[in-house]
Amino acid sequence: MIIGLGSDLCNIERIQNSLDRFGERFEQRVFTETERAKGNRRPFTKAGTLAKRFAAKEAFSKAVGTGFKAGVFMKDIGVVNAPSGKPTLALTGGAKARLDAMTPAGHVAHIHITLTDDHPWAQAFVVIEALPAPATGS
Repeated sequence: MIIGLGSDLCNIERIQNSLDRFGERFEQRVFTETERAKGNRRPFTKAGTLAKRFAAKEAFSKAVGTGFKAGVFMKDIGVVNAPSGKPTLALTGGAKARLDAMTPAGHVAHIHITLTDDHPWAQAFVVIEALPAPATGS
């Protein structure tokens, strides 16, 4: 069953302006080490790379129904990629606690995410699905 849905549209120029104005301070406050490393590996498209991740954080905060309050912080939500390149979210702190709290007993949360950008826009969609927990046998 779907227990959360969120989307966000982010202006890449807004992220570029924050990078130009605040630099490392902005990056440290908003992005995980993995996200910053990914952006740094893409110097010509760094703002777009980070804008997609910014949008993903916003979309997740909407999917869990809190926005960035109730202990959910941007750095608690990190976009990571599987070896195939498929994105997903790594959650810590308040973001993980909120997801755990909204997941029904006997279920496991599975996060689906899609990211895209076409300058000047970056977009993310997050769907949180609760799947029955696997049966444990002896």
